[in-house]
Amino acid sequence: MSVTDTDLSFFHPKVLHKAHHSAELVVPLYCFDPRHFASTHHFGFPKTGAHRARFLLESVRDLRGRLAERGSGLVVRSGTPETAVPELAAALAGHKLSLVLQKEATDEEVLVERALAERCRALGVPVHTVWGATLYHRDDLPFAVNKTPDVYTQFRKAVEGGGRVRPPLQMPDRLRPLPDGLDCGPLPAPADLGLPEGESTGEPRTAFPWPGGETSGLARVHHYLWETDAVATYKETRNGLSGEDYSTKFSPWLSLGCLSPRYIHSEIGRYEKQRTANKSTYWVLFELLWRDYFRFVALKYGNRLFHLTGLQNKKVPWKNDMEAFNRWKGGSLGIDRG
Repeated sequence: MSVTDTDLSFFHPKVLHKAHHSAELVVPLYCFDPRHFASTHHFGFPKTGAHRARFLLESVRDLRGRLAERGSGLVVRSGTPETAVPELAAALAGHKLSLVLQKEATDEEVLVERALAERCRALGVPVHTVWGATLYHRDDLPFAVNKTPDVYTQFRKAVEGGGRVRPPLQMPDRLRPLPDGLDCGPLPAPADLGLPEGESTGEPRTAFPWPGGETSGLARVHHYLWETDAVATYKETRNGLSGEDYSTKFSPWLSLGCLSPRYIHSEIGRYEKQRTANKSTYWVLFELLWRDYFRFVALKYGNRLFHLTGLQNKKVPWKNDMEAFNRWKGGSLGIDRG
């Protein structure tokens, strides 16, 4: 079994690659965890809004289709992984099972990972974790994770000078099949996730008109580099805030694992060899390193990353004016901030 959460890619998936090369049958699993669609503990902000939910649903649907094209499939469950995985293990009781999942860095995800590992150990199911989502693999850093520099510039110079970026993973033309008779389950509708149907409707004026999924993500990379050469002016245009091509727009696909940072790195390198190399092409990689920096800082400091006192444990005299906060939250400050 392979649990995919932020690895919604067929082309370069770390979890699926590990599972495919170590088993006769592979069961890719995605769980629509209700905790992801709840509200935050403080202030009640929605963790997943309607537009992100739509993008996620499109991404899962795209992954299911891409897996089916290669002889596999995607099992979908609505519920927590801690519940869904043991239930799936029971349905596969005649098989020798192991679980592969991606190693996480931040608190809520780490707690789920630990709880899931405990449930699996109780069932006698071995658990294997793989590191993904970052440009530089944690094992290839020029320092121990607990020695990650606290300042981004120091981090960047260290990894650029002493780290290495692994090449993107390649998947075979045919994948291990699903076990016979396994119920793959339906994709939920927005209403099933607690979201009104109409709220996820796209806005025709948007600067982000693309659907979720690896298919559209790969097309976006191709468009931004090879069809328009927009990457060659990225550093000058990236803060434009208007239009489709002022910036890469890769972030939504990266956040769900529909795009691999290593794939983008590889394509930038190919572009620099075949077209041009300048500050703009480098700056895309510069921004990808920010993603790595925050993940490795999260590994170093754990939940301290989210504390009000910050990593340096500084006590800031925060105001606690709920009336003012609610005015800000409702957009009724009485001041035109546009």
